[in-house]
Amino acid sequence: MLEHLNRAMEHIEERLDATIDVAELARIALTSEYHFRRMFSALAGMPLSEYVRRRRLTVAGAEVLSGERTLLDVAVRYGYTSGEAFARAFRAMHGIGPGEARRAGAVLKSQPRMSFRLVVEGSSSMEYRIVERPAFRVVGRRARVPLVHEGVNPAIASFIKGLGQEGIDRIAALSEQEPEGIVSVTEFFSDSREEGVELDYYHAVVAGVEADVPDGLDVREVPAGTWAVFSNTGTFPKALQEMWRDVYTQWFPSNPYETRPGPEILRVRFLAGGDAEAQLWIQVERVAR
Repeated sequence: MLEHLNRAMEHIEERLDATIDVAELARIALTSEYHFRRMFSALAGMPLSEYVRRRRLTVAGAEVLSGERTLLDVAVRYGYTSGEAFARAFRAMHGIGPGEARRAGAVLKSQPRMSFRLVVEGSSSMEYRIVERPAFRVVGRRARVPLVHEGVNPAIASFIKGLGQEGIDRIAALSEQEPEGIVSVTEFFSDSREEGVELDYYHAVVAGVEADVPDGLDVREVPAGTWAVFSNTGTFPKALQEMWRDVYTQWFPSNPYETRPGPEILRVRFLAGGDAEAQLWIQVERVAR
């Protein structure tokens, strides 16, 4: 049954810019239309129509940001009869109108693609924005460390402790660009994200390409490109590691972007009570659906 349900979900993805016939979805899922609607709502925690609306507005949001089509063309493509109707629906989901979203740094919400297993994945939304960045430098200290999926990474903790407060302050003084202040920068050199795989870790800041770099610091030149920026607040480090997981298991499969090779940047600001506020920056490129 789950296999057939997931085939129905694939059918939805293929027809986000066309008419979606619930009777056809039910046929694919090998059930009645009534039962399909009830089953979907019970498993997903939202009506089928709401899920389709949010998925359409998710992919429409990416097209609004790209600027390749007029807002009216985007509206019509995703089933809205007028720009006004599209703007109202867009604002209801994203919190801003489509015209505002075309300004740099707009924050949009993403409804991940849903799949049925023993649990439902993708029933919550995450906030993101797309940023075009000129070339810049990551400046700080670098170490080769193993990947740890859960809990504090002891190799990173030991590395940071060894820098000392004076060394960290020296790096922090070089911060020039967003994300401001000390950041954690990781770079993988294989597709594997298994526990224990080695990666480069920088305790660093973001600076301009012309920035003067004091002796003894490492530099990573980062070319101009497009970045997806994700925001998250929660218990450190659990919430941050969950955000990283959700970006790759939910956001990328649900949005018309792919990762580009290069570093990933994480900025963390600690809050009271053991919580932390984080931004995760990942290089991306838009792909045709």
